[in-house]
Amino acid sequence: MRTSQCFCVTGVLLCLVLHAAFAAPETDATGSLWWVYIGTYTGGDSEGIYLLHFDAESGLLEKKGLACAVENPSFLALHPSKPLLYAVGQMRDADGQVGGAVSAIAINPGDGRLVLLNTQSSVGRGPCHVAVDPSGRHVAVANYSGGSVAVLPILEDGRLGEAACHIQHEGSSVHPQRQQGPFAHSVTFDAAGRFLFAADLGADKIFVYRFDAERGVLEPNDPPSATLAPGAGPRHFAFHPTGRFAFTVNELDNTVTAFSYDATMGRLDTLQSIGTLPEDFAEQNTTAEIRVNHSGRFLYASNRGHDSIAAFAIDQETGRLTALGQTPTGGRTPRNFNLDPSGRFLIAANQATNNVVVFRIDQDNGTLEAAGQEVAVPTPVCVLFVKPVKQGR
Repeated sequence: MRTSQCFCVTGVLLCLVLHAAFAAPETDATGSLWWVYIGTYTGGDSEGIYLLHFDAESGLLEKKGLACAVENPSFLALHPSKPLLYAVGQMRDADGQVGGAVSAIAINPGDGRLVLLNTQSSVGRGPCHVAVDPSGRHVAVANYSGGSVAVLPILEDGRLGEAACHIQHEGSSVHPQRQQGPFAHSVTFDAAGRFLFAADLGADKIFVYRFDAERGVLEPNDPPSATLAPGAGPRHFAFHPTGRFAFTVNELDNTVTAFSYDATMGRLDTLQSIGTLPEDFAEQNTTAEIRVNHSGRFLYASNRGHDSIAAFAIDQETGRLTALGQTPTGGRTPRNFNLDPSGRFLIAANQATNNVVVFRIDQDNGTLEAAGQEVAVPTPVCVLFVKPVKQGR
């Protein structure tokens, strides 16, 4: 697998950078400032992961430039306790063959720039999603084209080891082009790190695995999956903050499905499916991202085609959803979006129009309003918030 370079760091300099990156974080002195990393598809104008600065008080968003030159960092995940992030993407090896990769990347606490530590095979084609387990010891990856999931160990210095576990999905469904076989689209750990949930678009299932955090091994749960409606195409998955409910956004039939969740058994039971589009919209659309806000009162999902964020109110007793309408994202193909940690803003990444746009969230009713802030980023497909840290004394 070809290795991309973030900076020219070798020998003693690399050791110094890593020492700084792994210094114990302290409370950040910058107050409302957040670093926002944007994952992209490279090959056009993009060169890798870009760094933005975001002020959670004013909503001001500023582009700071390229943080790391790495190939196709299409989805990013943050380590729970160390200044590290992990990226998945398709990469070409020395022979020009396309393969799946997961990269370990250190965050420089001084300025937020990134240093590539190493890259490992994702053991499958077309990796599209990555998650770090709550203990911070392993990374899980979903291989879309390969229809599989894998788990890789995180070594002491933050680098990745070779995969400890790989599971090939089986199954298909009714869509003649998109569901001829399995297409693993996301991996999500529960809060306790006991279970991993893999949404498979091709099989119309959320596969559920018991997770051994010591060995990094997955085993099918009992029951082994939750089944969606034929042709739904589950894509991304999110938990309610209470852990009592979970939700998946379905790419092919443009719905969100709500589940009740038994955290002891790892069991999902369907509560409801609800559409993400206005009733009179008849053009082509696929959904993409799903997020639950920090209070657990609201849920958001992105529409690609209608080019909007759909908002829903969550019933805190039943987990059922009520549609609140859609807000245009100020661009085309909102592949991804994220909620800032203060819960006051949403940042949407419009892949087809190369722009990242800020929205204010009404804290009372959950609706969105454009904040008048956007920046140009080439082919943005992932938004990750990171709190700036400084070196411990």
